[in-house]
Amino acid sequence: MQVSKQTLPKSQIELTFELTIEDLKPFLEQAAEEMTTQKPLEGFRPGKVPFEIVKQRLGEMAILQAATNAIIGETFYDELEKSGIETVDQPKIDIVKMAPNNPFVYKATVSVLPQIELCDYKKLSVKPVEKVVVKKEEVEKIISDLQKMRAEEKPVDREVQKGDKLELNFETIVEGIAIPGGKAEKYSLLVGEGHMIPGFEDNLIGLKKDEEKTFELAFPKDYHNAGTAGKLAKFTVKILSVAERVLPEVNDDFAKSLGLKKKEDLEKQIEQNVEHERSHELASKKDLEIINLLIEKNKYNELPDSLINDETHKMIEELKDNVKQQGLIFDDYLNHLKKKEDELRLDLTPDAIKRVKTALAIRQIAITENLSASHDEIHAEIDKTLAAYKLNPMYAEEMKHLEENVHSEAAHRYFANLVTNRKVMDHLRKTLIKE
Repeated sequence: MQVSKQTLPKSQIELTFELTIEDLKPFLEQAAEEMTTQKPLEGFRPGKVPFEIVKQRLGEMAILQAATNAIIGETFYDELEKSGIETVDQPKIDIVKMAPNNPFVYKATVSVLPQIELCDYKKLSVKPVEKVVVKKEEVEKIISDLQKMRAEEKPVDREVQKGDKLELNFETIVEGIAIPGGKAEKYSLLVGEGHMIPGFEDNLIGLKKDEEKTFELAFPKDYHNAGTAGKLAKFTVKILSVAERVLPEVNDDFAKSLGLKKKEDLEKQIEQNVEHERSHELASKKDLEIINLLIEKNKYNELPDSLINDETHKMIEELKDNVKQQGLIFDDYLNHLKKKEDELRLDLTPDAIKRVKTALAIRQIAITENLSASHDEIHAEIDKTLAAYKLNPMYAEEMKHLEENVHSEAAHRYFANLVTNRKVMDHLRKTLIKE
């Protein structure tokens, strides 16, 4: 068998395979056996018909056609393994020559992992993460939010004031039509928190229990639902109950209700939490700075379209999940952006390219620095992941399925990459972050 290779643009290659009649013989014999096993010939046991008889009865071209998938599948992947070629998508196969008593010739066009020339990253540098300073006002704001969460609610027979907790019915009419999702009964609302569109909560102040009011307001021009954005709406509201919210005093007892010993402990804990969260955020930004610097300095071959398209697809699916978790409908989100999904996909392409280049750089550094995940590290990561799932009641019914999945070959590769990527980032931080 002869194989020739031609390099194409965008990290693609074309492999041309030419198999001699002798190369084809085992494939043809195997195909003949399978054909006569599935559909036995009269006078012979299934799969035990001499090859020449099969040729006479069924025709050599039929045998060749039946053998084609095995010929291409085995020779193509054997060549990849022998040559160390790393592909990133399925090959496009074109049969050039297929005829009885002739060589078999086909071409396989496939995208390969792009080559990357690493810069001398050890000479690069970024500044250390800045020190986090938590202001007193930030701590006080969080304590105020905790007070509101633990406020005592007392029914009152008076006019609505800012800060009250209401239960109400409301209906929304736009251009004479009740809009979807614009009607609610026994809806709970904290007046003054700004959960409704601007002006809605202001119109409730001064009303009393069982009172109704109709008023008009325009939806904001940037409202997430493009169908009502900027339009004038008529709201009809009925107050069902009014409750005054009494905030607890911030003292040692309040701290104890939150699992701490005294007020000072609460303030210190909040300060530490804010510091930890902000430090993590700044560290993530520093990691992004390192990655962007590497992408800028490295040299990349052209990226295959398939890699970019796959990454863009992942980003779209991630976005759909995020939108769903926020209780929104993806089509409404697109309407708000005034885009179609294909247009959004195009907008995400630059970030997809950056993500692909990031993955290539991390992979190459892992190879260069001989960084990899050990068997024990992979299984420790699996155990940690399973433990986290077990603590979440939402996954109680899925635990058996999850435990089976995390021990699959695909999951093993995922956790190996996760550990290796983490080692690469640790190495880059130690190397690049300099005073």
